[in-house]
Amino acid sequence: MLISNRNTSLAMVLAVATAAFAIPAAASLGGDESTVAADHAALAGQIKVARVQRYVMHEITAPSGTVVREFVSPAGKVFAVAWSGPSMPDLRQVLGPYFDTYVAAVAQRKARGPVHVVLPGLVVQSSGHMRAFSGKAYLPDAVPAGVASEEIK
Repeated sequence: MLISNRNTSLAMVLAVATAAFAIPAAASLGGDESTVAADHAALAGQIKVARVQRYVMHEITAPSGTVVREFVSPAGKVFAVAWSGPSMPDLRQVLGPYFDTYVAAVAQRKARGPVHVVLPGLVVQSSGHMRAFSGKAYLPDAVPAGVASEEIK
């Protein structure tokens, strides 16, 4: 029972710390491509758009140096997000409706260190330390055919 409470407390601390030090974002995993413009405005950053054969990647670089990449399918849905830089993005915003699932999965972990959550409808990988964070999250069922998870970075 103590371990369960400890993991729950750790998940709560992680969620609060993520929110406290996060860069605001508006789009979320599973959202529409139109939400990328809101992220661009919220991050007050520079945006680059790269169109490849199977998806469009919107890369937003915040003034802090944190880069948020949003991968959009031909159907116009955000199927993956990735981040890197000195600050974590606001995972509640980035993961959207998947945030609570993520927090619950993290609470069940018994290990410390990099996070690797693999669920039937959600994959999240996150690691780093102060001023050097990186990670990605994607919806396996929404990834366009022919796109490898290694492309999401």
